Amino acid sequence: MAGEGILATNDVNRIEAPITFKTYLMCAFASFGGMFFGYDSGYINGVTGSSYFINLIDPGQATLSGPHNSLIVSILSAGTFFGALVAGDMADTIGRKWTVILGCGIYIIGVILQTASHGLGLLVAGRLIAGIGVGFESAIVILYMSEICPRKVRGALVAGYQFCITLGLLLASGVDYGTKSFNSPSSYRIPIGLQFIFGFILGGGLFFLPDSPRYFVKRGRIEQARKALCSVRNQPADSEYVEAELAEIIANEEYERALIPAGSWLNGWMNCFRGSVFKSNSNLRKTILGTSLQMMQQWTGINFIFYYSTPFLQSTGAIGNTFLISLIFNLVNVVCTPISFFTVDRIGRRPLLIWGALGMLICEFLVAIIGVTIGFNHTHVDALGNTVANNISAVNAQIAFIAIYIFFFAATWGPGAWIVIGEIFPLPIRSRGVALSTASNWLWNCIISVITPYMVNPTEGNLKSSVFFIWGGLCTACFVYAYFLIPETKGLSLEQVDKMMEETSPRTSSKWRPTTTFASEMGMKGKGLGAGVTEDVERKGSIF
Repeated sequence: MAGEGILATNDVNRIEAPITFKTYLMCAFASFGGMFFGYDSGYINGVTGSSYFINLIDPGQATLSGPHNSLIVSILSAGTFFGALVAGDMADTIGRKWTVILGCGIYIIGVILQTASHGLGLLVAGRLIAGIGVGFESAIVILYMSEICPRKVRGALVAGYQFCITLGLLLASGVDYGTKSFNSPSSYRIPIGLQFIFGFILGGGLFFLPDSPRYFVKRGRIEQARKALCSVRNQPADSEYVEAELAEIIANEEYERALIPAGSWLNGWMNCFRGSVFKSNSNLRKTILGTSLQMMQQWTGINFIFYYSTPFLQSTGAIGNTFLISLIFNLVNVVCTPISFFTVDRIGRRPLLIWGALGMLICEFLVAIIGVTIGFNHTHVDALGNTVANNISAVNAQIAFIAIYIFFFAATWGPGAWIVIGEIFPLPIRSRGVALSTASNWLWNCIISVITPYMVNPTEGNLKSSVFFIWGGLCTACFVYAYFLIPETKGLSLEQVDKMMEETSPRTSSKWRPTTTFASEMGMKGKGLGAGVTEDVERKGSIF
């Protein structure tokens, strides 16, 4: 590719085309992948509380045993962990778009097995395989969206992925509520079988969308990158905006490739762990930031609510209609997530994560304190033999504070963690960095899914409301973590994020502003060009 002319600019405000409605639609469609994550995570909450399903897995029992509940819920997360790791390599080999389409196919196979199951074995196998597909999707959709979204609205558009997760959770909760009284295999097959729809819609729709321009640049396919960029920016082939953005992507790739040389497959993974942990722009520091941020998102305890709220509330004996309460929790999640569409690109990522963690920890501790004093933990048996709460008002207060806690999560940490991991990695390691971060999310998702039944089941830990002391303590860790380690990335291109992390610290990052472009540094340095002036830059060809 050496000698190919690319128009570049040193005006930091002209490195991206104006936002068009088509761009919004393309990114919004990609975010539909969140429905996989949300629905597959959410439907199991109600299914494991269904009397028919309980009798199928543990005949004669009122609830699923801790080991069976743990296995059924957590096996999906185990599959997604490995799926996310494999997807990182696939995305660099066959492209972001085709990796997601492949994930849709794997997901559909897993759904078929689950729907056909008559017992524990095939159900678990199906959830494991479906989990691999969800791992492909959850890692690469975030990568794909981060690479095609315009910088000024990237946060809001990627937050749409989290919104689709919440829609999936709500839909799953509604389907569970509608089938909970079915005394037949339909009680679990209907919630499982509806997942076919998501796989076909996302996989089929992506056939008509372009792949990421940054993927094509990394593979040395500049003309394909130009065509893809014209498509995602809705610009003509001779657009100066397209040329300027393409030049910036290429220049940044050359700069990063000089720092992160390509090599063998093993060397590609090792690049994610090179550098000093004390250097803010090192690959190791970014990998730790991405993986620990996703770990912290799981530490908030949100999936305790969405995985186990039905059996947990049943075990307390303090709630009459636990399915309805779970549905309300999911509705709060859906309604509050769009708040982030307006705040994440105005207030910023860092303030949302800091104040969100503070709000969550206050609510968690209040739920715990009320519960152990006068709430969930205090019940009696009435004259009809039903277990009822001693203080209904206290229980209602706990439910309210759980709903407020969900509000804080939905508006801040829910979308915020996904947005940041898609922005912090340089192009040479981006696919693997995002894959590692997503795998961390699913690893901790799996760990929490495994241990939670043992903490709250009446025959095991039986912590009841005391479990919220654990989540509150972990949310306190999230607050401290966000204050000291999360950088501000709003309004910056992915290439500018690299420069910002090189020149500033997390606590001062919100004050950083770009003063030059990568294209001018790599190809125009010393030529004294004024703002907005373009010059034909010869491609070095060094990255190819």
